[in-house]
Amino acid sequence: MRVFYGWKVLAAAFVILFTAYGAQYSFGVFFNALVQEFGWSRASLSGVFSLYAFGYSIYGFPAGRLTDVWGPTRVIVCGAVFLGGALAAMAVVSELWQPYVFYGVVAAIGMGTAYVPCNGTVVKWFTRRRGLAVGLASSGGSMGTFVMPPLAQLAVGALGWRGAYLLLGAIVFTVLTSAAPLLRRDPESMGLHPDGDAAPPTATRVVTGGGLTLAEAMRTRTFWRLAVAFAATWIPVFIPLVHLVPLARDLGHAPMHAAAAVSVVGAGAVLGRLVMGLVSDRIGRRPTIALGMGLQAVAFTSFTVAQGLPSLYAAALLFGFSYGTVSTLFPAIVGDFFGRAHAATIVGSLFALAGCMAAWGPLLAGASYDASGSYRAAFLLAAGLNLVAVVLVAGCRPPRRPVAEAAA
Repeated sequence: MRVFYGWKVLAAAFVILFTAYGAQYSFGVFFNALVQEFGWSRASLSGVFSLYAFGYSIYGFPAGRLTDVWGPTRVIVCGAVFLGGALAAMAVVSELWQPYVFYGVVAAIGMGTAYVPCNGTVVKWFTRRRGLAVGLASSGGSMGTFVMPPLAQLAVGALGWRGAYLLLGAIVFTVLTSAAPLLRRDPESMGLHPDGDAAPPTATRVVTGGGLTLAEAMRTRTFWRLAVAFAATWIPVFIPLVHLVPLARDLGHAPMHAAAAVSVVGAGAVLGRLVMGLVSDRIGRRPTIALGMGLQAVAFTSFTVAQGLPSLYAAALLFGFSYGTVSTLFPAIVGDFFGRAHAATIVGSLFALAGCMAAWGPLLAGASYDASGSYRAAFLLAAGLNLVAVVLVAGCRPPRRPVAEAAA
């Protein structure tokens, strides 16, 4: 029996997200090395990642639009040049403005071509098993978060942080350009149908608002409610991924144990993506996302009382699980509510609007630490924002324009 090509698309997306997100979330490992060598404040260096987070979210919109027009392969190959080149360029920094340019701007352009094109493409290849498919593909990013920070720490120890950045840039460029050609725009471009069905579904679940264009989607209340809900949950989402290693070091833990805390986040995110993606296919996307946001609020509160490694790792595991749930189901709920036809464009536009707010989290957390010597206020604010997001997403409903998914 011939394997449905959609699974190859999913596998390529997994590899791309594994590499790109693994490199992204190794920033905390390099964070301490840069602070120690140059004496920069945590707030000033956190600003680099904040600019990066803002940029790659904004770039998600043109990346999504170009994915719908050009197909994902060319978009991701172009991004590999920017991301791999920027990481390699980090090896030569000596002034604070340089990481702002290399990482905050150039790397952000490259990273913007990973999340949206990969997930927007997977959404087009699957309908009935969309939650599971997006969960499997997105788990690549979480696996990268689990595997790469300790490897980056080993590379820093063996090669120095400059040599480690050169190696990381080369790996990112090679892997992304190798995997990108496997991604195809949609099943119809290969004479296939979603989920590998023999024919287009004729009696599938009706999805309100299926096949909406971006302009049509933006005229609905649903679009803006989703934007605000995801903005609230994403404002603080990068705080642990940037400041968890420094927090662990402040608590007196060894460098490798501190880097392992980010790996625990990745392990939790793998579980969240796989388990909750499947759960969302059974009970619905909206309640599953609301549950993930609620668990994220609990995780942020737990960081305020964590001291030893067991409690720190437990909070990191819960955060990873909830973060993985929310980020995985974001493109899936967009596909459910607005249809497949313009999924990458709509995912990209919402990601640009809501995701760019994540730039504030690391910056505010760094400033809070510099002012008070503690991350407590930042974590409590993060928990409150996630509770706001729970309320917003719980009240979100599909647009009232019945169109069959098959027509998307």
